[in-house]
Formats: sequence, structure tokens, C-alpha cells
Amino acid sequence: MPNLLTRWDPFGLTEWDPFRELQELRNRMASLMGRTRGLVTSPWEGKEEALTLTEWVPLVDISEDDKEYTVKVELPEVRKEDVKVTVEDDVLTISGERKIEKEEKGKRYHRVERSYGAFERSFTLPDDALADKIHADFKDGVLRVHIPKGEKAHKKAVEIKVE
Repeated sequence: MPNLLTRWDPFGLTEWDPFRELQELRNRMASLMGRTRGLVTSPWEGKEEALTLTEWVPLVDISEDDKEYTVKVELPEVRKEDVKVTVEDDVLTISGERKIEKEEKGKRYHRVERSYGAFERSFTLPDDALADKIHADFKDGVLRVHIPKGEKAHKKAVEIKVE
């Protein structure tokens, strides 16, 4: 007799999808480990997108209102000059580096838990995003990328100036 597992759905509203379950598990495990590799589900329209394996991955919140999408990225102790925001082929990429403090003479570290190094986050833009009108600002360790909504996205490479 085979061993069958089914998702509990008391109202019978959804069908169990083992591949979706595996993808959700994979995303949760990647989040727990602080490292991601491969494809994950995009926050917009359920598209899949690749994430780069890095030592440090800054946390991101993505929201939207009637006029724009906003991507907020936590970048504590990262200088504005060390952050790059680009759009190419409908993919928003945020990259940079959090540099480790130089060891000072006579100073000993008892514990170093924070991660340092290069990072890169990429997100597939939704169809109504206006890539050529994206702007970004950086304040108090938080990068905010503002993505205006419009009729149709333009497909060209754009580098966004961080203010």
C-alpha cells in the first residue's frame, strides 16, 4: 500500500501541488540558511527569477500603490557610493558591498556574527513598470527604489543614480 501525503484543505478550495510545496520548502530553507541559489518566485506575478549565491543577502520589502512599486533594501553600514542599481532586460539589479572594518592595533574581536562582502539582488520587473523613470534614494541605511507604473515597460539598459 503506497504512502500518500495530502495537504489539509478543509474547504476543498485548492488542489495539492507537490512541485509548489517543494519550491516553498526550498525558499524557506534558503531563507533560514541566509543563502540563496537557483530560482525563486518573483514578488510580482509569480514569475521565477535567479538569485546569486553570496555571503550576505540584504533583506528587501516590496510594496506598491496606485502610482508605483517601492523596493526597500536594508543596507546598514553600507555607503551610498558602494551601491549600484541597474535595470536591464526588465530585471532590476541592486548590488554593492559591505566592507569589513579594518583591524585596529590593540583591538581584539571576541565575536563577529555580521556578514560582510559583496551582494547582489535581482528582481524581474512587472509589465507595467517604467524602467526609464526609476529613481532611488538612500537614507539611514535603507535604499528605496521607486518604480513608477505606466502602460508599457521600455526594454533598454538603464543605470539609476542613487541620491
